[in-house]
Amino acid sequence: MKNDDIDVVVVGGGNAALCAALSARENGANVVVLERAPEEQRGGNSSFTQGAMRFVYDSPEEIYKLVPDLSAEEIANTDFGTYTEERFFDDLFRVTQFRTDPNLAEVLIKRSNEQLHWMRRQGVRFLPAYKHAPKVQGKFRFSAGSTLAVAGAGPGLVNSLYAAAKRAGVDVVYNASVRSLLHDDDGVHGVVVSIDGKTTRIRSPAVVLACGGFQSNAEWRTKYLGAGWDLVKVRGTRFNTGDGIRMALEIGAQSFGNWSSAHAVPWDLNAPPYGDISTGEGFSKLSYHCGIMINAEGKRFIDEGADFINFTYAKYGKIILAQPGQFAWQIFDSKVLNSLRGSYRIKQATRVRANSLQQLADKLEGVNKAQFLKTVAEFNAAVKQDVPFNPSIRDARGTAGLEIPKSNWANTISEGPFEAYAVTCGITFTFGGLKITTQAEVVDTEDKPIRGLYAAGELVGGVFYFNYPGGSGLMNGTVFGRIAGINATNFSRQG
Repeated sequence: MKNDDIDVVVVGGGNAALCAALSARENGANVVVLERAPEEQRGGNSSFTQGAMRFVYDSPEEIYKLVPDLSAEEIANTDFGTYTEERFFDDLFRVTQFRTDPNLAEVLIKRSNEQLHWMRRQGVRFLPAYKHAPKVQGKFRFSAGSTLAVAGAGPGLVNSLYAAAKRAGVDVVYNASVRSLLHDDDGVHGVVVSIDGKTTRIRSPAVVLACGGFQSNAEWRTKYLGAGWDLVKVRGTRFNTGDGIRMALEIGAQSFGNWSSAHAVPWDLNAPPYGDISTGEGFSKLSYHCGIMINAEGKRFIDEGADFINFTYAKYGKIILAQPGQFAWQIFDSKVLNSLRGSYRIKQATRVRANSLQQLADKLEGVNKAQFLKTVAEFNAAVKQDVPFNPSIRDARGTAGLEIPKSNWANTISEGPFEAYAVTCGITFTFGGLKITTQAEVVDTEDKPIRGLYAAGELVGGVFYFNYPGGSGLMNGTVFGRIAGINATNFSRQG
């Protein structure tokens, strides 16, 4: 495509970027996508996700429309329930401590359902996220909102979107590192980009920034998140270093959101420094609700059963980082080993096994052994064993009398063999970023839209604070990516 033929430039190569590009192209724009990574590493953080999507649906029939190839047996053995707008609002506001921008939240929630149908039309397939659904009396029960996931997880999502982009005639340029925005008093007019090491200017009436947060920038992590954040593992792409945020701030864009926090999870202690697509989510260790977590002092430090995993996992990585040595051990006994997620079975897992608690204590590297045994004994004595165990609800089978309770799903750590897994903090994406309108327009420090500049995805601030409901990140990128693409196209036509 010739430089003077481009209507919309999209910076980034993940879910939000591709949704922006596809919606722009769908509305008649000539679009070029500038992906910093080489083709084999394309897709940004989206390639490393589980593909979970949080969305509103009022009946199981909505699920049947989105997954039309469900078998009669699957339908009979699954209680899909519902997930209303009210529940989505309640969950998002609760986990963000009521700081989420209400206008952006409303758009995200009210448009969530239609976005999945739009993605299906692009060729994206969905499946029930059975790993998120406990089986109760022989039936899978969905109750926490992340009911569907993309077939093939992150790579399946990325490959489907790139295939759709190719069919639609969207140009994609790899190894394209955008350096700055072309900007004057009338707004943004394109980008300065290095393609395979050669710097050039690409002019366009509209630019969409969708190139992720700054989680892969150790300097920025330390500057904005605080001491120790330079030591975390990065769950996803190495290419999200905050460039889109930086270049927008340089031309007067307004920063917004929770710059001192991030989505960060329990991650295998010996995982590589960046995400490994071949392993995917294998280094995640998110079955902590089945057991207990202890630190180097041999003490518990969080409520492992405070809420469903989808509402706690994104904030517990930060708490692990704050422990002595920046690590913890997850402890399980034989009663729950079959309930652990498949990620606990990868060969790279930092795991120890023992037939007795004393033997396990001897194998927990870096842990106060005597305190560990005392902690387990006190925990076992505190479990409310007269309350029925029910993984499909917050069952209140907790503990009594402990300084740090376990509120739900408590079982004694008493039956060997025992297993323990060493974890640290794995950062997914940062919460601080650019301020946008509900039309995905980037605004300046006077709250006025910067003409020709739009943004979507993880570099947008204001939606997530402190924590996030699982599956809402991809949905956020999809909703505002599509909005950005449409409005960028409309703006380019005005010129």
